[in-house]
Amino acid sequence: MSAPIEIILPSFLRRTLKAYALKAEIRAVGCDLNRIGRSRNWQLKGSHQQLLAIIEFIHSHDEKSWYWLAEKLSGQVKSNTTENLLLIAKQKPGITVNELMAKTDCTIAEARKIIDQLEWED
Repeated sequence: MSAPIEIILPSFLRRTLKAYALKAEIRAVGCDLNRIGRSRNWQLKGSHQQLLAIIEFIHSHDEKSWYWLAEKLSGQVKSNTTENLLLIAKQKPGITVNELMAKTDCTIAEARKIIDQLEWED
């Protein structure tokens, strides 16, 4: 399993409305959300899959003040490593190249490489 991703969230509470609901969902997914000292900044720690779940949660709710967090997390998630792509592809057997590209925003070459690697493992 890959190491957890750490993200600094400056002025987290001041930038989000209904922060209690967002914090509850972040913790329900399994991520760690902690305030850094006595500052306004917060730190979010979670795996690639957990961050994807948070992004999906934010997009499924119509709270405009949460979108900055989704954009920040998307920037971190886009750094697709082969290990993360392989993990996502293993979760859904029979995933197509297009589905993998849509889910991870990877290139067609990366998606083909991962699917070929999965087929040769069997």
